[in-house]
Amino acid sequence: MQDHSAQGIDDMNDGRGVSGLDPRLFDSVRTNRIIAFLIDAAVIIALTLAGGLLLLFLGLFTFGLGWLLFPVLGPGVALAYVGFTLGGPHSATPGMRAMGLTMRMLNGRRPDILIAAIHALLFWFSVSLLTPLILLVSFFNAEKRLLHDIVLGVAVVNRGRAMD
Repeated sequence: MQDHSAQGIDDMNDGRGVSGLDPRLFDSVRTNRIIAFLIDAAVIIALTLAGGLLLLFLGLFTFGLGWLLFPVLGPGVALAYVGFTLGGPHSATPGMRAMGLTMRMLNGRRPDILIAAIHALLFWFSVSLLTPLILLVSFFNAEKRLLHDIVLGVAVVNRGRAMD
């Protein structure tokens, strides 16, 4: 069954690569990704706080053993959030969906949960090493792809334009 939620993106598998696509797919992608990141960060913080309350009570019932999970709570929540949403049926985090964005592999397929998790990990590693310089990469390619997008062979495109 072919994915018709992103017509035009399926042209990615004809050998032309990303640059052969309609440039409208990439209009305002950089700005929308930044806003989507802020939305997703707020959701991840809220989920982490809720998870922290859960761990607090779990620690009380397990005589402190549950509190050993606190160091992995934030990264675990963030990785699960990105993995299950970006690797899910919409190929977008809630922030990306709010901003009208979706992600596709260069061959037109949706990223799976493993690619989504690796994408998140590469993003966090590149941010920790190159912040805010990672955004500069998007100024040097027409598709506004970031370094971790290029490494994994994915592109973030406008969902509304992709459905035209």
